[in-house]
Amino acid sequence: MRPIVLFLSAAFLLCAQKPDPAAVLKMAGKPAAPDFQKALEATFTPQQLEKGEAAIAVGPDALFAIKAAKAPQLMVNDAPAAAMKKAGPYFIGSAKLPIYTSHTYHYMIDGKRFGGRLDLSAFGPEAYEQPGVPQGKLSEKFVSSSKLYEGMLSNYWVYTPAQYNASTPAPVMIWQDGEKYANRDAANRLLIQLDNLAAQKRIPVAIHVFISPGKVGTRALRSILYDTYTDKYTRYILEEILPEVSKQWKLRSDGYSRAIAGESSGAICAFNAAWWKPEEFSRVYSRIGSYTSIQWKPGELDGGNVIPFAIRKQPKRNIRTFLSDGSEDLENNHGSWPLQNIQMANSLKLREYDFLFKWGSGPHSTAQGNAEVPIALTWLWRDYDPAKTSQEFVMDPAEKTKPFFRVKSLNRD
Repeated sequence: MRPIVLFLSAAFLLCAQKPDPAAVLKMAGKPAAPDFQKALEATFTPQQLEKGEAAIAVGPDALFAIKAAKAPQLMVNDAPAAAMKKAGPYFIGSAKLPIYTSHTYHYMIDGKRFGGRLDLSAFGPEAYEQPGVPQGKLSEKFVSSSKLYEGMLSNYWVYTPAQYNASTPAPVMIWQDGEKYANRDAANRLLIQLDNLAAQKRIPVAIHVFISPGKVGTRALRSILYDTYTDKYTRYILEEILPEVSKQWKLRSDGYSRAIAGESSGAICAFNAAWWKPEEFSRVYSRIGSYTSIQWKPGELDGGNVIPFAIRKQPKRNIRTFLSDGSEDLENNHGSWPLQNIQMANSLKLREYDFLFKWGSGPHSTAQGNAEVPIALTWLWRDYDPAKTSQEFVMDPAEKTKPFFRVKSLNRD
């Protein structure tokens, strides 16, 4: 079902600091209208328009704008889009995008590539407010003072679905870099998606805990917390965060009813939690995972780079894992993010884990992960039964017949 959108009048639109994207898309039907040109200028910065980095999408409907002397060729996902239309000093183009993922675009001007981005999200209908769906409640900010990490203070928030029954222990999902999600108006649209998925009964009515990486004074500990191959951060969650949350909300204590998510270094952290304590966390959502050597110290400390090989060599854990990454992710002295995520997928496949790997074309960006939330969470929580406290996760039979992931072609000769 497509989201129901209220189209605002042009006068109201132009009074707002940032016009409603759906209204701008509607106005694009009359590109020569002065009000539409003003809407473009209110939506994008002059630099975005001049550099060819101006684009918005509402569901599958995308609008692209560029200031140019003549019409450029718009390329979306490396394929030519329809001819662009004149809109005063600008040219605009449109495209229908597959939802639940991110997309790339650029322009061809005089035979040369110009502008564009690699991270335009196309959200599904679950990312928009739906009639009759009640909103969950975001708690105040809590501050945790750690004993395991002496002197560390961390902020965290708790999100309670509207359907939560305080007399019944609820499943729980932990999100790393939690400050990104503790805002209903955030570009990731996570809270809206959680509301819609719970109302549609596609995920259980779970308590979501958003934890920020801590600091000791002004010293940020994110990399130390997230990028190390140890069980210390897992213990921090189990011994210091969840007991505090449990004082106000009733939580399930079985690993079958716990999931954990993270992106970048937070993805290592999420997988580590399940790897070291599969009886406590059995469901992992890993986005643009930094399975590289960021905290690796030879002979002293292992980093996330060892995880794909630990999966192959160590006893199999009862873990279900959703992985996602993009071909334009990072390449630096710590390692190759795309290749390490492929290694993760192949290691999980080799040992016949219950996993799903979503491969895109994006960079080290939240764009793909934000858009794929309905697919990821529905898959991760599929067949959840509140009457159970355990389940043996097995590989999908269809996955067994598929080949290992391979890099078949390169972006160079």
